[in-house]
Amino acid sequence: MAKVVLENISKMFGKVAAVKNCDLTVEDKEFVILVGPSGCGKSTALRMVAGLEEPTTGTIYIGDRAVNDLPPKDRDIAMVFQEYALYPHMSVYKNMAFALKLRKFPKEEIDQRVREASDILGIQDLLDRKPKQLSGGQRQRVAVGRAIVRKPAVFLFDEPLSNLDAKLRVQMRAELSKLHDRLQTTIIYVTHDQVEAMTMGTKIVVMKDALIQQIGTPLGVYNFPVNLFVAGFIGSPVMNFIPCRVLSKDGRLMIDAEAFQLPIPEKKAPYYQALAGSEAFFGIRPNDIYDRLFAPEHLKENAIRAVVDVIEPLGSEIHLNVTAGKHNLVAMVDTQTNVRMHQEIELAIDLNKMHLFEKNPPNLRIAAE
Repeated sequence: MAKVVLENISKMFGKVAAVKNCDLTVEDKEFVILVGPSGCGKSTALRMVAGLEEPTTGTIYIGDRAVNDLPPKDRDIAMVFQEYALYPHMSVYKNMAFALKLRKFPKEEIDQRVREASDILGIQDLLDRKPKQLSGGQRQRVAVGRAIVRKPAVFLFDEPLSNLDAKLRVQMRAELSKLHDRLQTTIIYVTHDQVEAMTMGTKIVVMKDALIQQIGTPLGVYNFPVNLFVAGFIGSPVMNFIPCRVLSKDGRLMIDAEAFQLPIPEKKAPYYQALAGSEAFFGIRPNDIYDRLFAPEHLKENAIRAVVDVIEPLGSEIHLNVTAGKHNLVAMVDTQTNVRMHQEIELAIDLNKMHLFEKNPPNLRIAAE
């Protein structure tokens, strides 16, 4: 397997920058997710690693080799695309064996690799079928199997689950995570789905507007986002952002959002002291907002009043869309909640989980840990 290094990589299409000054190290055997909205540059970065796009500036290393001048076939990578790209006239077996046959591998080794990969993916019974006889999930497994048989140094996945239905995506996420654990290989995986990023990667790279915004472990990025964009992109439902002013009142720092005031916890106050008198964005995740009736006792004093606009029962939890003054919030509350539409509710907020972001771009988060 191999380490992949992108060193000051940029890619221009005319005057448009698809990737800017990208520095990224993917360690050997890591499962790294490039995540971000459409057009952020993540697929272009992956295609440059694959050799399908040429960097405008910078150097790409796979293992100890600079590969900028190497064609894709000589980079020891295998790529799985969003479209399965299977040959419709070939059986599953022949689809998986095709690349090895082109490289003139012995028949016995081809057969061994194909059957080994089919065992790993649970498609032993499908080897004689044609792609049109397969479901979407089965076709995706074949596409992955075609990559596995090559035993590459690096696997590249470009939104491979986008065409699958929701249930199958969950299943395939688990399958790919198990596959990584079994093969102990280096994987770079592109997706716009933050759930995939959170559940599969050992490291995630959040991109926006051709720039890397943050690199870290999934929980590290979730708990300590560097700016407003990352905080809003990672996590579902998204973090609530409320324009506010930080006030000093009776010796305590307060969040003043006009419709409500909340005290900043004493352990966070020293970090936020410089914001006193300034405008900011108060950030709180929906799962840190409770129906006050069912909140832990120590949180009940930090309550706000809001009116319920929408109720979304999800079985294990209830999502409430509420309005507090002119602010719209989402809260994930206990299923025991008996609130009704258009009723007023008291919501308790866990201010130990709060975030403050600078008002002006780049809307940096004020670290308070």
